[in-house]
Amino acid sequence: MYKTDNNRNKRKNTFKKKGQYKKKRKYDKQTGQPTKFRKRPAEHEKDNQVLNYSGTKFADLHLSEGIMKALNKKGYVYSSTVQSGVIPPLMQYRDVIAKAPTGTGKTFAFGIPLLEQLDNENKDIQALILAPTRELVLQICNELKELSEFMPKVRVEAIYGGKAIEGQIKALKRHPQIIVATPGRLRDHIERKTVDISKVRTAVLDEADRMLDMGFIEEVTDILNMMPDRKNLALLSATMSIGVMDISWLYQRNPVEITVEEHNLDKPDIDQMYVTVQNMRYKIKAVETIMDNNELYKVLIFCNTIRMVRMLTDDLREKGYSANCIYGGKSQAGREKTIRAFKEERLNILVATDVAARGLDITDVDAVINFDLPDDKEQYIHRIGRTGRAMKNGIAVSLITPFDNYELEEIKKYCKSDIKEIKNDGILNLSKEGDAEK
Repeated sequence: MYKTDNNRNKRKNTFKKKGQYKKKRKYDKQTGQPTKFRKRPAEHEKDNQVLNYSGTKFADLHLSEGIMKALNKKGYVYSSTVQSGVIPPLMQYRDVIAKAPTGTGKTFAFGIPLLEQLDNENKDIQALILAPTRELVLQICNELKELSEFMPKVRVEAIYGGKAIEGQIKALKRHPQIIVATPGRLRDHIERKTVDISKVRTAVLDEADRMLDMGFIEEVTDILNMMPDRKNLALLSATMSIGVMDISWLYQRNPVEITVEEHNLDKPDIDQMYVTVQNMRYKIKAVETIMDNNELYKVLIFCNTIRMVRMLTDDLREKGYSANCIYGGKSQAGREKTIRAFKEERLNILVATDVAARGLDITDVDAVINFDLPDDKEQYIHRIGRTGRAMKNGIAVSLITPFDNYELEEIKKYCKSDIKEIKNDGILNLSKEGDAEK
């Protein structure tokens, strides 16, 4: 009996404590300073003053002093086509349906009228913006706060899943005038009776096509039906899908239609290229070569799987590059911290899956690299649309193996784009004066 107890005690001592075997992931926290971090030159700040938009000057749109101060601070003088087309009718509480490519300034197009129409003494929710992803919700919320910097008493709150609902309930008790929300989490609040949207005057569906494609049609229609005092509805979308047209037919009256055509000056200016490599190992080498031989300060790399995202991030960090990643299984706090570092250029490279990068709206992305070609041809457009924003030139380069030639040709046909090949000569200069074949 004594021996048995002794053996049992020995066995217990052999077990490890919970978490003792957990390996620290390199892509979660980088120790030390990256040796290849690249800081954008200070003179670039002059380029941030976007003065080359086509269309009307913001000063000619009869905006308030507070909005004009915020626009001047950001360096915006001319409105884009979608902005000059959407702002006047929304200011008059008219329904609007706008089709425009990613990166043409749609947030300011609906955000400016919403802020101009606020009644600061009214404690009701006056405007509601629905967006498909939490990243886009946060982006819209931040831009509205920047626009309202010189407008006292403006309160904007973000409502989205993946974050403790108790904190959002507390924020809603501060009586925000504008709510930016994902449909699912907003409906949770409605069912809990922690939010009242019955007094909303203006509703906006941003990236409406993607929101409906993601299966939010029931939530969207339920929410729209709960706003009896709604004066107008704005639908903003990159494509006019059947679902978007159905929503317009059901909930809009004689909407003003704005379309930014493919050939319009507002279309993102993106040089599309591809380079052929033999296998996965050479793809990783190509990424390193691109970073070493080009003046790139903010690069977004897309992979198809979480495993590849992690592996590539680890490899880049081991070699001294300033890199981090986002993927579906990463915590919301971790994703927000990483995205913030990338936006503020404390990080040169962001590696992501398509799901994690949905709704990302980050300016000054110098290049997008398709480490893997997307499984869906339409996703290619969403990926490369992350660069070339705000009328600035962008670069999109795809790394392909000989097995990817068929998929590449299908993407070319679908996008009707001239994707040029660059020679894999160990240099991979992506500038227009580089190795791009004519």
